[in-house]
Amino acid sequence: MNKLLATLIATLFATAAIAQTPVTPAVASAQASAQHDINKAANKEAKVDAKADANVAKAEMKADEKKADAQHKANKTKAKAHDKVVDADPEDKMKAQAKADKSAAKADAKAHKAAVNADAKVAKEKVEANQDKAIAATKTEEAKAKADAEVKAAAAK
Repeated sequence: MNKLLATLIATLFATAAIAQTPVTPAVASAQASAQHDINKAANKEAKVDAKADANVAKAEMKADEKKADAQHKANKTKAKAHDKVVDADPEDKMKAQAKADKSAAKADAKAHKAAVNADAKVAKEKVEANQDKAIAATKTEEAKAKADAEVKAAAAK
């Protein structure tokens, strides 16, 4: 939204600067065409930004779900191991406890690995979103520069 507002303000100043040139029909036509091209590029940029932000949000939601699933599975595994310790004979309790601790450590490691992988996917999505936004911003700047050049060329005739 801030980029869109900045684009509109910049367009306003560009229009004011262009308005100082003598307005002939060719210049007026070039200005109208330039303004149309700038608005079109700004709209495309806003759409790309919105889509990129939506993709990041979706990736974050998926990551949160994967983390929650992994943690749930780890907790379930730990609970089963704890139940085995409780049900074990008194002379086998130490052995069952050691086995439960090993199982819990393995479950925690698996949950942590899933969380790291999910976070990596979110980071990758954020990088791609920033790339898409930067490309869209560059295209908008290109449209502005071309529009200004066309208006100057029309004014020079």
